[in-house]
Amino acid sequence: MATAPAKKPRRTAERILEVTLDLFNRFGEPNVSTTLISAEMGISPGNLYYHYPAKDELINALFDRYEKALNELLQAADGVENVEDAWFFFHTLFELIWQYRFLYRDLNDLLSKNRRLETHFQFVLQHKGRAVQAVLDGLSRGGAMRITGAEAAPVATAMVVVLTYWLSYEYVREPRKALEADAAALSLARGAYHLLSLLMPYLDADSRAHLQALAAPYAPYQGTQQP
Repeated sequence: MATAPAKKPRRTAERILEVTLDLFNRFGEPNVSTTLISAEMGISPGNLYYHYPAKDELINALFDRYEKALNELLQAADGVENVEDAWFFFHTLFELIWQYRFLYRDLNDLLSKNRRLETHFQFVLQHKGRAVQAVLDGLSRGGAMRITGAEAAPVATAMVVVLTYWLSYEYVREPRKALEADAAALSLARGAYHLLSLLMPYLDADSRAHLQALAAPYAPYQGTQQP
């Protein structure tokens, strides 16, 4: 009987990024050293430096992966035509942000130290802004809401702010557990709900009721008060 071919081991460079992302997400980038990363992987610091000679190179490589995935996801904004589409789109967007939450948890600190991120996050904001505007346009075309151009501009900006700083808010609200893996579902649902709640004044009655129904499973968690 023929045996299945042995799987090729993952490249060390890819494994380093996976472990680094996990550590950054768990402890925050400022609290993770290259020594800790190499120890977690069971490799020598020299082996780590061979692939990534500086910590910034690890950060930049992870950001490149995030930016590529983000740009691919944002293309789906053009297909949003109703509240359910918008809920799914923004929830998926929050899921991606969660996967790279260290970027958002330590965003201001990272931007102050890393010129490349400082520059590229400007593009991230621009791309998010265009995608949000595409969602507003789609909801308007589909008849789910009525909003003027003058009203849409500040609403779109506010939505981008929520997208960018929601996890920071969650972290400040509950710093001991907000960014832990078991908090993900509620954190992301809260973010999607509060993001779309900015559209409530402009939605038609049916769309408003549908959004409230979509958010109903998370209703006890929508408020800003501590439990």
